[in-house]
Amino acid sequence: MSSKFLTYEKSGVSIKKADKFIKFISSSTKKSKKSVDFKNIGGFGALTKLPNKMKNPFLVTSTDGVGTKIEVANQLNKFDTIGIDLVAMCVNDLIVQGAKPLLFLDYISIEKINLKKLKNIIKGIIKGCKLADCELVGGETAEMPGTYSKGKFDIAGFSVGLVERDKILINKIKEKDLVVAIPSSGLHSNGFSLVRHIIKKKKINLQKNFFLRRELLEPTKIYVMHVLELINRKYLNGCANITGGGLEENIKRIIPKNFCAEINLEKIRTLNIFKWLKNKGISEKEMLNTFNCGVGFCLIIKPDKYKKIIKFFPRKFKPYIIGRITKDTKKVKFSGKISW
Repeated sequence: MSSKFLTYEKSGVSIKKADKFIKFISSSTKKSKKSVDFKNIGGFGALTKLPNKMKNPFLVTSTDGVGTKIEVANQLNKFDTIGIDLVAMCVNDLIVQGAKPLLFLDYISIEKINLKKLKNIIKGIIKGCKLADCELVGGETAEMPGTYSKGKFDIAGFSVGLVERDKILINKIKEKDLVVAIPSSGLHSNGFSLVRHIIKKKKINLQKNFFLRRELLEPTKIYVMHVLELINRKYLNGCANITGGGLEENIKRIIPKNFCAEINLEKIRTLNIFKWLKNKGISEKEMLNTFNCGVGFCLIIKPDKYKKIIKFFPRKFKPYIIGRITKDTKKVKFSGKISW
């Protein structure tokens, strides 16, 4: 008799599958909860206890996505790292202000709930939160038939951090400070529309290309724990997350008026994936404007702090000097060329 009536499920939305997914998230995050004893996942809102040791705290917020990297994940049917990317894109922005990430929320919109796919995405988000020492406190999963084509989805993240007023990294950069590069883990989550255009134009079969399968879904490096150690020791005068827009556009955002970051491109230690892209017909200018080219994060420090900071990083992500701060009206200047 009920078959005569219209239902939400007949329109393409399964509440039962959504409930199963919420229960999976709740059970997966239970061990990592540290802020409150209340139920957050599945509730109407998330409760988080503020640290009581802070004297003059400021909230810092960030929201971001992973762009068309999700299309590569779909193409390779691999979803266990894209959640790490999502967390990284948000929390790496928080630490630029000196903030420690406190909580994270996700938004997943999908054509039709695929529990296996969604569970892998969430596992990545949980791992990313662990790497950033923050808590996944909630989110939203929207099943949207008719909006996305079959198998398509999108994800977005939102993070909140806290910073003491005296640790906010604003207006501390001085002349003769060093510009120090922390290596990236690869492409991170930027420039994938251009990457996919090249793959399509060159008719490259991703399934048969081991190098690209490995490199394209390498998760974005989360710099939180290393950088926060330096912030707590007051070793930093500034820092920049090198995302869309490359070195120039991201570094200029933190350089004060009448100062300039002079960067020697010959110092940059680029990675094989960027050499591969450059050899596919991309100009150096376009490479610098689109990709991190091997520099995932930049630190601005006093010269006498350099030897102190490098000991906080593993060999693969050991910082190195690429430039210095001078007096100038142009905020970023490049010299030399990257060795491709």
